[in-house]
Amino acid sequence: MARYTGPKLKLSRRVGVPIVDLPKHTSKRALNFPGMHGYRGRRLRDYGVRLNEKQKLKYHYCVQEKQFRRILADASSRPGNSGDILLQQLERRLDNVVRRAGLARTIWAARQMVVHGNVLLNGRKLDKPSALINVGDTITLKPKAQKIAREAMESLAGYEVPGWLDLNPSELTLKVVAAPSVDQIPFDVNANLIIEFYR
Repeated sequence: MARYTGPKLKLSRRVGVPIVDLPKHTSKRALNFPGMHGYRGRRLRDYGVRLNEKQKLKYHYCVQEKQFRRILADASSRPGNSGDILLQQLERRLDNVVRRAGLARTIWAARQMVVHGNVLLNGRKLDKPSALINVGDTITLKPKAQKIAREAMESLAGYEVPGWLDLNPSELTLKVVAAPSVDQIPFDVNANLIIEFYR
C-alpha cells in the first residue's frame, strides 16, 4: 500500500497552509513557500488553485489519490452538494474521528493507533483507518493505548471536542452522537473547487 513517509512539514509549505494544528506547522517559516527566499514566481492559474485545494484536503486527511478518487466518486453519486458530502465522508473516517476526539495529536498518530489494532469499534477490533463511522457507534481503546491517548490529551490542553462526538475522558470512550456538519470541520478548504478540478 502506497503512503507518504517523507517530512510532513514540507506538505504544509507546499500548499501554503498548516495541514496539522501543531506549532511546527503553524509557524511563520512553515507558511512560506519552499525555496531559499520562499518566493513563488507567478500567480496560480485556475487549474493551480483547484489543484492546491485538492492537495490541501488530501494532506489533511492523509489520503492517497486513488483512495481520494473513490471517496469522491461515492460522494458524487449521492443526492446533495457533492463537496459537502465529500467533506463529511472524510470527516467520518475512523482515523480522523480518533484525531478529532483528541486521543491523538495528529492524523498520522491516529492512523498508527488504528493500524496497530488498539482501537475497538463497538467492542470489536478494527484496524482499517478508512472505515466510516456511523451515528451511534462507540469507540474504545485497548489498555496499552490508553497511556498514549492520555499523553495526547494532556498535550492538547484546551482542545474542544466537536459537538458531534461525545468523549468520556475518565474511561476514554467515545460515542458518535450525530453526523458531522460542514461548519464543524476545523479546516478551511473550498470543496466545490475540488469537484470542479475533477470535471
